[in-house]
Amino acid sequence: MQNNVQDFKVGTFNVLNLVLPETTYYGKKQYSPNTYQRKVAWIGEQLDRMGADIVGFQEVFHEEALREALGKSHRMKDAHLIMVPRTTDTPAVAIVSRFPIVSHEVIADFPIQIPLENGMLFPMTQFTRPVLKAVIAIRPDLHITFLTAHLKSKRPMLSEEANEDSKITMLERATGEVRATFHRLAEALALRAIVITEIQKNNNPLILVGDLNDNDMAVSTQVISGEPPFRNMPEDAKREIWDVLLYHAKGIQARKSYHDYYYSHIHNGHHEALDHIMVSQELVAENSNSVGRVGYVQIFNDHLLDETLSDERVAEWQSDHAQIVASIELKA
Repeated sequence: MQNNVQDFKVGTFNVLNLVLPETTYYGKKQYSPNTYQRKVAWIGEQLDRMGADIVGFQEVFHEEALREALGKSHRMKDAHLIMVPRTTDTPAVAIVSRFPIVSHEVIADFPIQIPLENGMLFPMTQFTRPVLKAVIAIRPDLHITFLTAHLKSKRPMLSEEANEDSKITMLERATGEVRATFHRLAEALALRAIVITEIQKNNNPLILVGDLNDNDMAVSTQVISGEPPFRNMPEDAKREIWDVLLYHAKGIQARKSYHDYYYSHIHNGHHEALDHIMVSQELVAENSNSVGRVGYVQIFNDHLLDETLSDERVAEWQSDHAQIVASIELKA
């Protein structure tokens, strides 16, 4: 660990089903040995392009495969790796850091129960894909909390009856989309509770990265970050909100630029920003007591294709998500 670190980079990387070769996933899919080797090599190359020091990964099925991908990267081959142990057939999240990982925690259970009307409680009590929290030592005098998450996608959650029937009605599909939205909102609120617990009434920097499966203005994403205070609120009330607010790296970058070209996923012609990096006020330039600031944000999306306009397809060994990297510039 270096005593004189003045800047570092954090990233988020949805690797799209990182599975060992000739291993079945999602019922019938497999990678051939050749496709698998191309995939881990591509991930290693992307990590070198990103130049990040800490990366949150999503959609990792096998830790061994991620370790092999790290071995293909000059920058990350000796980095520390932690991953959520898989207990189901779904993928998990992981964190890789070039800095020492002081401690880590897998958060599977919601830290709160979600109340509904008439004393009822929302039935969900766990994340589908557990959240991973790490405390990382950037310098001896600076530790940060780093969270990575992967929330429920927009893919419709269909009933067993509908799944068995190949002819799904439009109403059944819409109903499934609403279920998925409820699911994602519940996970967003639980993640918000984790964030508040970590940063309220202290000066500990926090960075949250991951595939949140909606854009920065969506309700679920704003539940996680919190809403900035209104301009005319009393100063004390503003400070209470700032204390637990997360700031989108995308928004910080957009305010510095003439244009905003931020998208990390293309689905059916829609260019969407599903992958996010958020920071607490300790890493925001406007905070006079900050320890640093977001300097620059990069989006590695040149491999993505709009398949409604092109006959080409994203290669099987690549990801259908962009990689996002934010540079953090520290105060001396």
